Amino acid sequence: MSRPADIAKRSAIILLQCICALIWSSNSIAQPLLDPQPIELQDVAGEFAFVRLQYDNYYSDGFGYGTWRTDFPSADSNFLRGVSRLSNVRVMKDPIVLRFDDERIYDYPFLYALEMGRSGGPSFSPKEKENMREYLLRGGFLLIDDFWGTRQWDNFYRAFTDVFPDREIIELSPDHEIFRSYYDIAGPQMIPVIGNPENYPEQDVDRASNHAILDDSGRVMVLINWNSDMGDGWEHTFDPRYPTRYANLAYQLGINYLIYSLTH
Repeated sequence: MSRPADIAKRSAIILLQCICALIWSSNSIAQPLLDPQPIELQDVAGEFAFVRLQYDNYYSDGFGYGTWRTDFPSADSNFLRGVSRLSNVRVMKDPIVLRFDDERIYDYPFLYALEMGRSGGPSFSPKEKENMREYLLRGGFLLIDDFWGTRQWDNFYRAFTDVFPDREIIELSPDHEIFRSYYDIAGPQMIPVIGNPENYPEQDVDRASNHAILDDSGRVMVLINWNSDMGDGWEHTFDPRYPTRYANLAYQLGINYLIYSLTH
């Protein structure tokens, strides 16, 4: 099976689940969206798999872990639990970790990465850049989360303009359809890290914004969640120190992005 067919087939299967899910979408956030009950392993045919992107940093952190591991695996597992509970999309129980030079990325239409501004930003090999361009232009979707301030933006921007030198990184307006693909949300939202219940800005930028790299048809293929930390909202869902309203908002945003990616 060709690479484009892999992505298209998996997207089409999950799209049918998304259509069912959209029929009974609810906007209520008065109560916690999740409980600590474990999710059940669903059928292995056509389920949604949460795939986290592993990458190298421009500078080593000295411990050999890399910033890609932040919030792993609790954030990933909790988000899967949220997708299962809040929609009719069937999910795999366990998250997956892949690099862009792994051919298996073509089996999955949705990838997640975070902390791409720290330690000098990501450092991609020629093979990773080649696969990234092909994966995204063939219909794949990359969600980038949790990096803050202008210095981290500059690190991220350096890496991604090298991957797509011919494509502009644009800022999405609050009325973009991605914010209303499942839940109706008033544009980008600043989700705080744990220990910051007042939601003070982490660095030198005091608002969240969403940026994107588009394909030739205007589809968002890379979504950049800047000055916001959905991963902490997912990871600390059950921690009493983390405000429920921000955890709920993190799930709503994440599910919006997921539904958009699978329906476009």
